Amino acid sequence: MAPPLVLTARTRTLMIVPIFLAIATVFALFAHSDVNTPMLWSQCHAHARIPALSRVPLLGTPLCYLVSFFRAALDATRGRAIMAVVLALVGALLTVCAAESARGCNRPARLVANPTPAWLLFNLLGGALVWQLLIVPAQIQRLRNVFLAHKVGTADEEGEVGGDRLAALRLDRDRNVASSEVVAIPVAVALGYYLPSILMLVFRSPVAIGVWLLFPLYVSLLRQGIRFGVQRTWDYTAERTVHLETHRRSLLAVYALPFLSSLLAHSAIIWSLTRPDDRKEMTRSCVTFIVIDFAFIGATVLYWVLVETNWKVPAYMVGLSALLGPGAGVLGGWLLRENVIQTELDAVLDLAVTEETADEPSEQTPLL
Repeated sequence: MAPPLVLTARTRTLMIVPIFLAIATVFALFAHSDVNTPMLWSQCHAHARIPALSRVPLLGTPLCYLVSFFRAALDATRGRAIMAVVLALVGALLTVCAAESARGCNRPARLVANPTPAWLLFNLLGGALVWQLLIVPAQIQRLRNVFLAHKVGTADEEGEVGGDRLAALRLDRDRNVASSEVVAIPVAVALGYYLPSILMLVFRSPVAIGVWLLFPLYVSLLRQGIRFGVQRTWDYTAERTVHLETHRRSLLAVYALPFLSSLLAHSAIIWSLTRPDDRKEMTRSCVTFIVIDFAFIGATVLYWVLVETNWKVPAYMVGLSALLGPGAGVLGGWLLRENVIQTELDAVLDLAVTEETADEPSEQTPLL
């Protein structure tokens, strides 16, 4: 099978599709917009909606708009079912991004190792554009750098360069996560994301929605605190590492809750489709906006995986999403993605070793 595009194509070439998707996202959202969502902004600006929030200086109107927007989207059984699927997808993406940030090889990449600012920007302002212009390009560029490090690593292993470069090379090859992260990631995601999401779906109040908006911050703080506590309690968890995708107990611990939430949300939307559509005009407008935005996020994630692997993995993700929900599709695709990446890294390393030793004399080399 041909090597992945991240190995063969130039970085500028790989960025063409995300930019195109960003332009298409703006066009699609503009084409399907109506007067309902701008009306929410006008009402917040006039302090007609949630006065206690809309009267806050500077941030009052935009925060009121966000809270009112999601409240309108949740104001129907069908809307809540669709939002449950969206929230399950976000939970799966949040989990895999947290896992990627915990890998040793991703520590040098700031945006990959610390995704919290990008996630806050995504949830509060940018939507799909943040994925297309920040998150996915950073992830693709980092994996490309890892592949390049493997290509030039053979000479380093032979001792032709200093110890600093050797240490950097070993870091680039480290796709493991610390044992403490196996505890910190799922607990932080459960308490910092899924709990606020459930409260928002159940109560649908401005307070619940406002609390949910800052979930990336909660997840980050909880993860750091839990990781610190685990490492202080069990010292070995700071040094011991596991490869998440091949260690069954760790894999189950990290991926079980996102998978279960995707399955439940998928069941809810199927049940909802058997019932009459109870959405009012405002709810329909807000839900349509969210669905379009997340459709482009899904397309961006599929491109991300396609570039790093091959066409089979995105196809598998689409099929699994149809059966078990988009969140489960992301998680299943991530297992295959990591397997393909590990195989390609080994192949690149073997090729580099072969090229390095091709000109060296052996027992079969003639003396003259």
